[in-house]
Amino acid sequence: MASTREILPSLLVIPAFSRHVAALEWAETQLQARYGPIGLRSPDFPFCYTTYYEKEMGASLVKRFLVFAQLTPTDCLADVKHATNALEVQLAEEKRFGEPRPLNLDPGILQLGKFCLATTKDKDHRIYLRDGIFAEVTLRFQDGEYHPWPWTYADYREPAVRDFLRVARDYYRSRLADWKRSQQG
Repeated sequence: MASTREILPSLLVIPAFSRHVAALEWAETQLQARYGPIGLRSPDFPFCYTTYYEKEMGASLVKRFLVFAQLTPTDCLADVKHATNALEVQLAEEKRFGEPRPLNLDPGILQLGKFCLATTKDKDHRIYLRDGIFAEVTLRFQDGEYHPWPWTYADYREPAVRDFLRVARDYYRSRLADWKRSQQG
């Protein structure tokens, strides 16, 4: 009979996108207050793969990946997604920007073998977590790099994004080694 094993903590990664740099900076401040310091920050990538968000968010969107230094419990995704949704609503209600939705936050967790995103949308390849939140394995790590699945969003297929997540994986490996040493005494 199989027995359960210790589940290692994960690396919290929160991609943020907006057309307003000030909204991205606001998100960083709010997220650091909740999840601690940022260990890695990607360059801003143009988000030009779909017009799906234009009505609510406008055009010329940029996406930035925020990687948090502190490891997080692997079962955190539902809680983090609810928290990021609340931050999106908070900023929208402040009406500092012209768009009804000036910011999108899509939390995920990175592990040695995969990168998972949280979502409120159900699909055939997503697993229900709880409280209206689903998880999707967006990328898998194999042969030294991240690979997309047929359902992987277009921006996560980009080599520059996957390269950044590979760097984040190296960072995670280092943070995980530190965590394991701290668990030993």
